[in-house]
Amino acid sequence: MEQTEDPEFIPAPLPLRPPAAPAVPRLGLIGCGAFGGLIAPRLAGRFALAVHDPARDGSQPLEEVASADIVVLAVPLAALAETAEAIAPHLRPGALVVDVCSVKLAPLRLLEERLPAHVALVGSHPLFGPRSFGPGARVVLCPARGGRGLAPLRRWLRREGLTVLVRTAEAHDRDMALAQGVTHMVGRIVAALSPGPDGNHGMTTPSFEHLLTATGMVAGDAPGVFETIQRDNPFVAAIQQRFFAAAEALRGELAGVSPAAPAAPPR
Repeated sequence: MEQTEDPEFIPAPLPLRPPAAPAVPRLGLIGCGAFGGLIAPRLAGRFALAVHDPARDGSQPLEEVASADIVVLAVPLAALAETAEAIAPHLRPGALVVDVCSVKLAPLRLLEERLPAHVALVGSHPLFGPRSFGPGARVVLCPARGGRGLAPLRRWLRREGLTVLVRTAEAHDRDMALAQGVTHMVGRIVAALSPGPDGNHGMTTPSFEHLLTATGMVAGDAPGVFETIQRDNPFVAAIQQRFFAAAEALRGELAGVSPAAPAAPPR
């Protein structure tokens, strides 16, 4: 019987194709000021990063940055409405948009109104600044649009060593009214009274040094943060009233215990 196959024939192996590398998500960062500049180097190591900031050399076109898989809005609240309207036509379906404002009710309401329904939206508030960032730093995430995009963002932040808190926007603003409102008011007062680094000649106390450290942390915040905290958090007005009422009560208390000016010491 005629043999139709050569028993010595061994077919050449097919060339092996290396497994395709997973696609690196594209992240667009809009705004590269104090906070954007802080996070940009870390983001560049994890994502294909594109940055739009007209004040920054090498700024990329807004439409290109806004078409990324993740879009981070690191702009002041005062510029958020204009930014949202500018990026809306360029956002791709399924993209995740994240803001980093210090208050949450106002920006999330604004973004829900101005961004298309085909993008996910998560509000974030990094509880640190350029002078207070470090391992274990905390970030608050506030879900919007049914929580779309929240889970993967939370997982990534935890992998980066950050502590993630999930709160509603209202709970965030209510709790932060005291934490931020008072800290920034006291910081302004201490900064106004402080004699500067050479004014105390080394005579200080640990408690006052802690107070100066806290003052220095809020002094490093981006321009406009103080105004956003004091004006745009709907729960801060009540804290301000209590703060100044307590200050007036203290003034009255001091008026009753302050001694008369002492006589000049003998020469």
